[in-house]
Amino acid sequence: MNKRTASISKLMPDPRFGSKLVSKFVNCLMLDGKKATSTRIFYMAMDMIENRMPGIDPLEVFNVAIENVKPAVEVRSKRVGGANYQVPMQVNKVRQQSLSIRWLIGACRSKSGRPMFVRLAEELMAAFRREGEAVAKREQTIKMAEANKAFSHFAW
Repeated sequence: MNKRTASISKLMPDPRFGSKLVSKFVNCLMLDGKKATSTRIFYMAMDMIENRMPGIDPLEVFNVAIENVKPAVEVRSKRVGGANYQVPMQVNKVRQQSLSIRWLIGACRSKSGRPMFVRLAEELMAAFRREGEAVAKREQTIKMAEANKAFSHFAW
């Protein structure tokens, strides 16, 4: 199941917030081409954040959550002389954004038993506070890169 989203050049800002990042997130959240459903889930999550965190703009919570989940480094497999090494590498801006979106949505989907908009709102609020599953995944990635620093001379 290969999921690709529209490139940033074709992306239109969303109607409510006027943000391209929100449009990108909604596209990644979408399953089976049901964009109306994913848009509704996202906006309901933003309404819930607004109710739970009065005085703070929900778009700001969303943007800070995305920033807090972005990884600076990651490990990539590199085959050298018959052995595979986990080589730590810098992550470019576009990949940082797509990884953070993917991790936030993955964290929401891994939980079950409650509506998606509730899970999304809670994960975004947790990421805003530098907590939650997606931030834990980022910390784990950075820790792995730190542990494999000895192989950084294999970076290509």
